[in-house]
Amino acid sequence: MNEIIKFDNVTKIFKDFWRKPKVVALKNFSFSVNEGEILGLLGPNGSGKSTTLKLILGLLYPTHGRISVFGKLPGDNLAKRFIGYLPEEDYLYSYLNAYETLDFFGKVFNLPSNIRNERIELLLKMLGIKGYEIRPVGEYSKGMARRLGLAQSLINDPKLLILDEPTNGMDPIGSNEIKNILLDLKKKGKTILICSHLLADIESICDRIIILYRGEMITEGKVDELLDSYKGEKNPLEKFFLDVVKKKKEEVKEKKEKIYKEEKKEKEVDKDLLQKLLHKDDS
Repeated sequence: MNEIIKFDNVTKIFKDFWRKPKVVALKNFSFSVNEGEILGLLGPNGSGKSTTLKLILGLLYPTHGRISVFGKLPGDNLAKRFIGYLPEEDYLYSYLNAYETLDFFGKVFNLPSNIRNERIELLLKMLGIKGYEIRPVGEYSKGMARRLGLAQSLINDPKLLILDEPTNGMDPIGSNEIKNILLDLKKKGKTILICSHLLADIESICDRIIILYRGEMITEGKVDELLDSYKGEKNPLEKFFLDVVKKKKEEVKEKKEKIYKEEKKEKEVDKDLLQKLLHKDDS
């Protein structure tokens, strides 16, 4: 199966002003996203999800390890042409209307005017913006702005779609419409990497999931296989997620306590040794 994204033992360390390691955002992270699948990237706040997306987009560089996107290094101009990205926050120009916004992003990709117009009309209808396209974006609700954000991520007809909280701010009806659109895009051969805290959305559309915790991958697999023992549970993915993260937290806590006890023991040994040396000198 063709791998669209591949991480090989990727570590990302953020350093302080003195170039000393400050935060290990990712640690020996290896995974791949296969062509035509929807992969969900999950984890608590601070687990490394946003860092992962920025590494894929070439906005950050790994400290160690290797990353490839479409077989090329992240940030490669040719690879970028095949990527659509929806950030967690909408960065849209409030004084432009929807049509002007999509036209602007189409020009960024150097799309001919006839192709731009064709895709704009298609996306306005697909995302339910048709009829509101001449209103300034600054007057849009959060949900409508999110629809427009998704439309701009599709203007270049990307092969890879990277979505960060795509249904943020949407009501249940809008959220369901977006999920159906993503499933339809998958049928058309699109590859989708999605980050979301709305686990019910992830469960209903993703083929596989990855769960990160403090920069480390703690779980990876097909959704139906991971949730097999949770059948009959209410919100099975949420229950699975909480169980996995709780277990990892307990392991981290136990490890810290073990290190603390060992360090305390070493200090006591050093203290006893010092007292013996001092006693020897006195005598």
